[in-house]
Amino acid sequence: MAESFAQEAVSRRILRSETVLVLALSLGASGVSALISFVGSLTKPGGLKEQAATLNSSYAPGRPWLDLAWQLFGIATALVPVALVAHLLMREGAGLRAIGFDRTGPWADLGRGTMVAAGIGSAGLAFYLVARAAGFNLTVVPESLPDVWWKFPVLILSALQNSVVEEVIVVGYLLRRLGQLGWTPMAALVASSVLRGSYHLYQGIGGFIGNMVMGVVFVLLYRRWGRVGPLVAAHALLDIGAFVGYALLAGKVGWLPTP
Repeated sequence: MAESFAQEAVSRRILRSETVLVLALSLGASGVSALISFVGSLTKPGGLKEQAATLNSSYAPGRPWLDLAWQLFGIATALVPVALVAHLLMREGAGLRAIGFDRTGPWADLGRGTMVAAGIGSAGLAFYLVARAAGFNLTVVPESLPDVWWKFPVLILSALQNSVVEEVIVVGYLLRRLGQLGWTPMAALVASSVLRGSYHLYQGIGGFIGNMVMGVVFVLLYRRWGRVGPLVAAHALLDIGAFVGYALLAGKVGWLPTP
């Protein structure tokens, strides 16, 4: 009996360390970075809405092929933590199928994701505009890439990368590990949602609150469906709409804030 308890304690300690390391290599580190960025914005002269937060920018201005290489490198390396999560889940005999990120029912995932994106997209945009007008948010610039042939493909790839990293790690993996560590469903929901809000804090208070609320909705949907597939689809559609939409509309419509 004592040996069984000791093995369980070691197992929980390993899972705890593993979870901390995965987050430290991915979105946990992004949360700390976003906090530092937010403090910098708060202490900078002028209001938050007078400052800009750029999401997709050029790595090598005036050198499109080098810029493309850096863009693809950044997207690929950002997915490494997802590969690590897949490896860790595979070691316990589960794999990504355990969190519903596989090719089972792709059309159902896309259909559900489209409905979620339609519901969250309009509300999220309205909340951002109100938060910025109230001075709680920076001006978010979804893209500032040069007008070259690879601009829109890279924006779409960036959106896909964001969606896979966030939903696989912050929802599927984190909730699974917290459950195995004995966290209550409510505590796990709060942890996942606050983490999602934290790495958007560079956008301002509005970005933190809006994404935290989105995190609550996504956790509840994950628990209902048992799959991150629809959430990845929804997130990808939201980001594609934001990135491509901004590229097409910035400076052409009066309601869309620009720096």
